[in-house]
Amino acid sequence: MASLHSGSVKTDVELLYIETDDMTVVIKGKPYHEKFEGLAQYRNLDLHDSMRLIVHGEGIRTVQVFDINNNQLQEKYSHRPIFFENGVYQLIVSPKGAKDLYFYHEHQGLRNAVDKVNIGDSYVLMGNLQFRNEVGLSTFEIRCTNNKLLTVTIEVFPTKLDYQKDYQKLLEEVNDEIYNLAYHFIKKTYLSAKAKLEGTPSRSEFLRLIESHFDKLFQAIHQIERQPHHKLTTTHTRVRGDQLGRQDQKARHYLKKRPHLFVGVKDGISIGAKSVMPTSGLNIKKELTYDTHENRFIKWMMNRLIEKLEDLIETLQNSRYDATPDVEIINSLSQMKLKLIGKINNQSWRNIGKLDRSVMSLVLQMEPGYRDAFQIYLLVSRGLALQGNIYKMSVKDVATLYEYWTYLKLGQILGKKYEMVDQDIVKVNRGGLFVNLQPNATAKRVYRHPQTKEKITLIYQKRERKLPTITQVPDTMLSIEKKGKDYEYQYVFDAKYRIDFALAGTTYGRNYHGIPGPMEEDINTMHRYRDSIVVNEKGPFERKAFGAYVLFPWDNEEIYQEHKLYKSIEEVNIGGLPFLPNATSIVEQFVERLIDKSPEEIQQEGILPRGTLSEWESTIEEKVLVVKVSNETEYKSALHDRTFKISANRLNKNWQEAKYIALYTTREVAENNGVTYYAEIKEVRIVGDEVWYVVDKWNVLSDNIKPVGYGISNYVITGLNNLLEAKELPELFMRSKDERTLWRILARFSDRVKYVLDDYSLDVAKSVESFSIKDMKLFLRKDYIMVEDRLGKEHRIPLNTLRDNPSEVFKKLAVFMEVR
Repeated sequence: MASLHSGSVKTDVELLYIETDDMTVVIKGKPYHEKFEGLAQYRNLDLHDSMRLIVHGEGIRTVQVFDINNNQLQEKYSHRPIFFENGVYQLIVSPKGAKDLYFYHEHQGLRNAVDKVNIGDSYVLMGNLQFRNEVGLSTFEIRCTNNKLLTVTIEVFPTKLDYQKDYQKLLEEVNDEIYNLAYHFIKKTYLSAKAKLEGTPSRSEFLRLIESHFDKLFQAIHQIERQPHHKLTTTHTRVRGDQLGRQDQKARHYLKKRPHLFVGVKDGISIGAKSVMPTSGLNIKKELTYDTHENRFIKWMMNRLIEKLEDLIETLQNSRYDATPDVEIINSLSQMKLKLIGKINNQSWRNIGKLDRSVMSLVLQMEPGYRDAFQIYLLVSRGLALQGNIYKMSVKDVATLYEYWTYLKLGQILGKKYEMVDQDIVKVNRGGLFVNLQPNATAKRVYRHPQTKEKITLIYQKRERKLPTITQVPDTMLSIEKKGKDYEYQYVFDAKYRIDFALAGTTYGRNYHGIPGPMEEDINTMHRYRDSIVVNEKGPFERKAFGAYVLFPWDNEEIYQEHKLYKSIEEVNIGGLPFLPNATSIVEQFVERLIDKSPEEIQQEGILPRGTLSEWESTIEEKVLVVKVSNETEYKSALHDRTFKISANRLNKNWQEAKYIALYTTREVAENNGVTYYAEIKEVRIVGDEVWYVVDKWNVLSDNIKPVGYGISNYVITGLNNLLEAKELPELFMRSKDERTLWRILARFSDRVKYVLDDYSLDVAKSVESFSIKDMKLFLRKDYIMVEDRLGKEHRIPLNTLRDNPSEVFKKLAVFMEVR
């Protein structure tokens, strides 16, 4: 055994030593994983996980396991984990006699990894056991011909998850959401499972169940053949009249319907004045039959199992899961199928008819043979739960499970606060050996914000096609609708079951001050996603992904907040977020912030994403001159001649900055008064004491802007976006940035925001006195916003919060609106 000095292992050591009468088995490797810099650091950690080790066989002399505390092999030892995912372990089997030993593992890859190596006149079995992202129990056997001489079960632990807290919870949450999604077919490791009372088994589950119970099922069928259920049946045969015996109701009814069969005789049956006898009739015959409903059910059950075995064999032979089908498993299943076919072809079953009704009888529940066969069929027709110690059940590798869990968990987080719209949320593919999430745009969940009614969509592996370069397929895309925008804000969340532990002496450890975090290459992938997912709509390409984030398995959320790749999210909207079943708070808060933010906040945080150009143009605010039209003649002339004339003495401030002109009409001028028409100014002419605005064409607003008790005495200047979004005249009055920000927040909750100005004329008013929305009033004060909820209770929100963090104001108002 290699020695261990100063707590650091540079070479592999003997982790497991087994000696029997027939062989010596040694497994070598490192007794700790990459998370720790050396054995000393692992040894000093207070871990409570205990590794399971099971050894069965003939003539076992000693079993020794590496003791981490004493740096040596020991027989009696509470097994601390020494086998880990992504570890490589060397197996050496040295025979003691002339027996021809060979290594067996149900996983074909591991089975082929260990081979015979000749050494002179003798040989050893040697190879590497590698567990990539697979954790759980792993069993191998040393055989001679078909005899199992030694069976060894080891337990492989995860390196990035807590085995008890995180891994078991991850499995449970994935399988609870979509039953048997966690299961795989044949992996290097497995977990214990027990039968469920409901559910339909996947092919993987059916294999485990039929493997465990086929022999007992076959014995039960054999017992049925020795003592089959039977019954007496009554049949009727036609005979001559002199052969007739005692008649039952059917025979008497037969004669009643056929009076012509009766003839007169001397000593017959007296009917009236006549003595008659029938020339023929029906005689009763009692027969023993095995064609009972119970036997029909057993025959139907065998046919059903044959069909399921055929399906499994065909799937194995044509599966993409493995390039070369596992001949041993296929042969085993084929033998089961042939045995059942042989039974059905027996004379005793050939004469049994088809099942034509449901059967539930005491015979199936109580009789020997029938009871066992019935119970086993029910068992293999149900699913499995990953708890218990009856069946071996392979599960998907941890990386795949983590990817599934992140998508499902993000959906659960959204479901806590937002209303589910689409209940048909996840599509699964059950066509292969195991269940997978369907990787297309149909695997999605759609929610609505309870107050704003904005749509929130979570899509699994959405394929982004029609890109200038190549198709991109991020794990999860979160799309958020914002009121007033004709496009959605998209965010990439990509699950990476990888972590850099920032070990001392490494570049990562120095750059990130020893704080574990996402791999740098995964962060580079997020840059690629955001840069490559673009859209082209009548102009240059624009990014439509506003941010991209790595979700990685780490649980210390508090320490991670000091990591550079967490702080980078605030700066460039790219970084990493820790995410585990027991560490979800950072992601929950982050997603809520994305949904609460206004479009303006999102644009300010982004680096030239989609909508940047239009948002930039709106910040310089193309201005509109909204001018009052004095009479109907003037109104019709302006529309017809595409020229509006205004006296120069009516223009006193900022009029020359306008790029557009809009016409405000009173009720005397137009029945549907307000603002309906606007146009881009083509030319401005000075004619005498008049200013002439010449336009190319008048555009009609999608919604007529109604006065609602307000008016314009001369003209007002507003922004083009303001004009296009407004529905009521006071909305054109937004003098301060604070008023505009608060109005945009309220507009997300409702398109019926009421305003009270300090004057009924927009061009005379100086400020908004109050906003009203859904029985709630808001007042802008010098240093704070006063909010009066529907119960009349007052709340204060600092004005700095509105300026620095508008999404926080949105969140507070959403809470106030829920007050009952």
